[in-house]
Amino acid sequence: MVKLEKKVLNFTVLIEQDEDGIYVAKVPDIIGCYTQGKTVGQAMERIKEAIQVCLEADGENILPLKFIGVQQLEVIA
Repeated sequence: MVKLEKKVLNFTVLIEQDEDGIYVAKVPDIIGCYTQGKTVGQAMERIKEAIQVCLEADGENILPLKFIGVQQLEVIA
């Protein structure tokens, strides 16, 4: 029996609130990995599940980037 070794990966999760008050969670390191919830806690539970699904589908090609910071930038359009 082959024992698969598990590794711990840390992903940055961005949480935003849309115009309807729904929290949207996104993982910038994984293209297309996002979900939503009525609360931040619910969004975080769901994004953890989404990350696990993405890792199962394409885990060998997904590596977290080092988080540096978040800034907002005002642009006049």
